[in-house]
Amino acid sequence: MASLLLIFAHPALEKSRINARLIRDIHRLEGITFHDLYEAYPDFHVDIKREQQLLTTHDFIILHHPMYWYSSPALVKQWEDLVLEHGWAYGAKGTALRGKKFLHVITTGGSRVAYEQAGMHGHTIREFLLPFEQTAKLCGMVYLPPYLVQGTHRLSNEELERYAAEYLALLQMLRDEVHDVKHLMSFNLLNDIFATQTSP
Repeated sequence: MASLLLIFAHPALEKSRINARLIRDIHRLEGITFHDLYEAYPDFHVDIKREQQLLTTHDFIILHHPMYWYSSPALVKQWEDLVLEHGWAYGAKGTALRGKKFLHVITTGGSRVAYEQAGMHGHTIREFLLPFEQTAKLCGMVYLPPYLVQGTHRLSNEELERYAAEYLALLQMLRDEVHDVKHLMSFNLLNDIFATQTSP
């Protein structure tokens, strides 16, 4: 069984319908450490050693946040700048994260169609996440496809419940290592795992 570190970042969770629901039942799953950055560091004073210890003791690093201006909330960048130190996370002697698996869980107000090259934003989510992907690779991690919840402003309660159930199922799959890394890498989005399961 793999260990999962879920790093969650939402600066206004009290106003969130979508993300609050997605994370509501995660505490029920064994083998998953849920770590809320804004709850831990409301003053942005990140405890570097604590964060590095969390990273080194887990197999999967999952970064869950809403898309803010085609990137992440500010505390995620602060976390990256401070925690992923040269000589620890990267560089000739920076091997602490080598071989770990990294993936994103992202929510966007815009629909999936809006995040296509021919769509409103002119690029895909994968393209917007390239700095994160390259950071993971520089640190020797395996960057897996993201799981997306899009069009959040128009999601019905039924659709939201489906996403919440999928998210829990995805975390369980990763924890239980149901799919090997090569298979996971074959998807453009990890959402597509569920599409293949439900197709006739």
